[in-house]
Amino acid sequence: MKKVVVLTGAGISAESGISTFRDSNGLWENHDIMEVASPEGWRNNPELVLSFYNLRQRQLKEVKPNSAHYFLKELEEKYEVVIITQNVDDLHERAGSSKVIHLHGELRKARSEKNEDLILDWEEDINPGDLAEDGAQLRPHIVWFGEMVPMMERAMEEVSDADIMLVIGTSLQVYPAASLIDFIEYGKPIYVIDPNSITVPNNPNIKVIRKTATEGVKELDI
Repeated sequence: MKKVVVLTGAGISAESGISTFRDSNGLWENHDIMEVASPEGWRNNPELVLSFYNLRQRQLKEVKPNSAHYFLKELEEKYEVVIITQNVDDLHERAGSSKVIHLHGELRKARSEKNEDLILDWEEDINPGDLAEDGAQLRPHIVWFGEMVPMMERAMEEVSDADIMLVIGTSLQVYPAASLIDFIEYGKPIYVIDPNSITVPNNPNIKVIRKTATEGVKELDI
């Protein structure tokens, strides 16, 4: 069975009603990115950071997977499918995909602020005073700017072993995730689905489909 590795970004979740990470003005939901997505922001104002992600998690409960998510789940009938997502929502899992790697963390998890490996499933708000087993304050299980991406090495291994790569709803501007496209064996087909004009490597095996995720997947000839 051939292996398909899929890299997804904010564009696939946007069609379910989840705001993309960053607007053109550099703000996220009217907050400066560094206030709510950096270790410095956490140290300066943990209450703001908690309230921000608590709201994101509550909003997540109000949205549903879209047809692009379900398309990727249905691919498992013909292929081994591994999804590598930059998104922190759980829409791939809710659509039924069985193998999902979250590069940037997950909204429905929390972790110790002192131990990045002490991770808990967490479905409700995280409040000041909510502690991990090690006695440290719980924080969102999100990879912030300036932090290591712990799942990156595994993601590179999955891509290097792929027969086909799909890139859906990502601008290929956020590193290190954007570099994953370079790890597939040369000559293997890569399909990039995004309605915006994005820069891709100079590779004759890359086919760009300039459509939204839900429309673009309909044009895949795999």
